[in-house]
Amino acid sequence: MNNNLYLDGQVLERAEFENRGKKLATVLQGLGVGEDDAIAVLLRNDVAYLEIIIACRYIGAHYVVVNWHATANEIVQILRDSGAKAVIGHSDLTAKLTESEEMDIPILAITTPANILANYNIGSNSLGNQVELNELIDSAQPIESPPLRYRGMIAYTSGSTGRPKGIRRALDPDRPDSYETYKALASAVLKLTPGDRFYTAAPLYHSAPNALSLFSLVTEYTEIHIASKFDPEQFLADVEKYGITHCYIVPTMMVRLLKLPDEIKAKYDTSSLRYGISTGSAWPSDVKNAMIDWFGSIFYESYGASEIGFMTLISSEESIQKPGSVGKILEGGSIKILDDENNELAAGEAGLIFVDLPQFGDFIYSNTEGDIKGQRYGSHITVGDIGYLDEDGYLFISDRKKDMIISGGANIFPTEIEAAMIKMPQILDCAVFGAPHSEYGEQIVAAVELKKDESLKLEEIHRFLDEQIARFKFPRKLDVHERLPREDSGKIFKQRLREPYWRDAEKNV
Repeated sequence: MNNNLYLDGQVLERAEFENRGKKLATVLQGLGVGEDDAIAVLLRNDVAYLEIIIACRYIGAHYVVVNWHATANEIVQILRDSGAKAVIGHSDLTAKLTESEEMDIPILAITTPANILANYNIGSNSLGNQVELNELIDSAQPIESPPLRYRGMIAYTSGSTGRPKGIRRALDPDRPDSYETYKALASAVLKLTPGDRFYTAAPLYHSAPNALSLFSLVTEYTEIHIASKFDPEQFLADVEKYGITHCYIVPTMMVRLLKLPDEIKAKYDTSSLRYGISTGSAWPSDVKNAMIDWFGSIFYESYGASEIGFMTLISSEESIQKPGSVGKILEGGSIKILDDENNELAAGEAGLIFVDLPQFGDFIYSNTEGDIKGQRYGSHITVGDIGYLDEDGYLFISDRKKDMIISGGANIFPTEIEAAMIKMPQILDCAVFGAPHSEYGEQIVAAVELKKDESLKLEEIHRFLDEQIARFKFPRKLDVHERLPREDSGKIFKQRLREPYWRDAEKNV
């Protein structure tokens, strides 16, 4: 049975992969990384991500996934907050950290692979005086001690203030090792069976593709295919060439696939594909129906959150019967819909969604701004989303977290963008919000009130924000208002700004 791993078609045999993970554990131990410590990962999609997971399991460490689009300052904030003992990353990405005077932990660089250089049009890739991690791995001995309890990933999400907060799984000695639990989730969520081949091109710094890749890894019988960048025709070619059976695919990718010319769509045999899962942004029904017409009823949609995990699952057949639903709670979990006074609401009544999903374990935030006291109702937790259950127990999402923008699967909080934009000399007042976008789910809109006799263009905002925040957070549309709508208290009426964009939208998420 082939359970090897692939990056852009380049194979790494499973035995060699496991050996490299054990050697990396030895390297990290030599740097003083031990139980309950953390290391940071600054990589584009790479099999090295999964090697790091293996290494961390052997030494009982967490791994912190970092969005590689982030600026050096944003990365340093996360490194400090997480207490990371080292950072591992592609050499062109870590190079920007070597210039930071605030870096005081080891940087282990992986020379950026040639295929990634080509895919991202990176001209030069000088290692400079950085430490090459692969050389350390080649000279290390595999760790001999058995793996410890799995600590897992620390994902960062912005809070309402815009300050990043890390989501850290609590270690409960009375619970089974979560690494073993994930084997059951591989069947419950991904429907994996021996001989299956899982494919992802979504960024592994996102919780969902990272977790699904891990589910595939722990089965020890699944072939894993990682693409460093999504290309719609290459995806079809890979499905045919490797007989891909399972994939993680989000609406943004689906739109790009559907835009391919008919002759390209017909060129490849994709009959091996029998399961595709989507999470994150809303899935428009016209896109879903077009994908089902093309590939068949193979698609599942899941509602989840980095804090809680995969909460629901709905099949293609169910989604036709329950249009707009994100499915039922996974087995072993429960959902409560509560009003503002924590009263349970009846079927069809919208309120805060509270979920108890014990198989993923409890969590804590990394800083005080991540306090979750107000998010708990007994063993149930909310991430602030609004929705309702129908009489059959199917969940419908009415609204996402207040103000949060979900663009291309990334969670973006406007406060951080607003705090940077207000420093522009032309701007008197500003507000940032999300508007519907056919490919990315939502686009970022900046509404501004200018100082007297001032003018402003979107390109000027981009130039000003460059190096302050990551470019995926840049506004893509600019609205200039004579006066922004604010309450007497100073709170802005963002709903008034959003309403014209969402008036005809299919889903208000």
